[in-house]
Amino acid sequence: MQLAMLSIVKRYMKKILTKLFKRKEEPPVASRITTDTVAEHRERILAGGRKFKYPIQYARHRLVINATLIGLSVLITAIVVGWWQLYPAQNTSQFIYRITKFIPVPVANIDGQSVLYSDYLMKYLGAVHYLEQKEQLNIKSDDGKEQIKYVKSQSMQDAIADAYAVKLAGEMGLSVTDAELQAFLQLLRQSSDGETSEQTYNAVVSDFYGWSPEENAHMTKNKLLRQKVSYAMDSASLSLAEKLLEAVRLNPSADLKTTIESISQDGLTATYGDSGWVPRSNQDGGLAIEAVKLAKLGYSSIIKTTAGDGYYIVRLLEINDDEVNYDYAKIPLTAYDSSLKSIIDSGDVDTFISI
Repeated sequence: MQLAMLSIVKRYMKKILTKLFKRKEEPPVASRITTDTVAEHRERILAGGRKFKYPIQYARHRLVINATLIGLSVLITAIVVGWWQLYPAQNTSQFIYRITKFIPVPVANIDGQSVLYSDYLMKYLGAVHYLEQKEQLNIKSDDGKEQIKYVKSQSMQDAIADAYAVKLAGEMGLSVTDAELQAFLQLLRQSSDGETSEQTYNAVVSDFYGWSPEENAHMTKNKLLRQKVSYAMDSASLSLAEKLLEAVRLNPSADLKTTIESISQDGLTATYGDSGWVPRSNQDGGLAIEAVKLAKLGYSSIIKTTAGDGYYIVRLLEINDDEVNYDYAKIPLTAYDSSLKSIIDSGDVDTFISI
């Protein structure tokens, strides 16, 4: 009896285990792909891949959004920090200067023309470099701090004057060519011992002002452009120079100082000067070089010096093998300075930092 009951229990347990572990039958798959079953096969394969495709698409979409938001946050932060360093903090470090050379931000505006922050910092850092290296100035001392304030003011005024010249040059169609720039730089390298090499000249500029050759060329080009504008807009000074030249040629034996005093035009007057004995190649804007070409007590034509500060007429007094002595009349340029002063006085200049 017990054996019979045990046999029945085993049979029922076997049936239960068979049902539990029986594999689910999969739908029959066609063994061959035909034109009738190709759509079914394609759908089965695509369905298996969708579970991987859609999550990746979703993650990539979120990744792009997050990367964009992070990039915008970094950009906005950089702009805010940069603005703070430039304007409220007025950071004048070399690092900030390099940034302003790469990103042309303004430090002021004159009559609608932007004054580049990089131009202001180039002038300022050059002047500070000279004071520290050549004058041994301690910029952290009380005297040093006062001088730094003056340097900042002068650098700003000079940068504003350059920017105003750029505006006027655009209106008058004036520019400085590379050939003119190179010719002027070559002239600056002239000395009593001959022409200084370009490498030596660049080393001297770097030692005095810390400027690279490219920075020095940029500063020189701005200076030449301002000179061109000054000469182009000052017809009154040229008219007076022509009047004076006519007077000295009509009466070359007359005293130059007396002739100058007798010439005036619309309140504009010439000034008299005497060089004394100077080297024949004296660095005076080219006046000595012109005087050497003259006969004794002879007059030159109207001269534009490399200083660009006016028109000159030179008379040779004496000369020897090494030196020359001359006197001269100078007719200063006033139109550009008057125009600049008028703009400043009218309040049409905005500076974005406090000096």
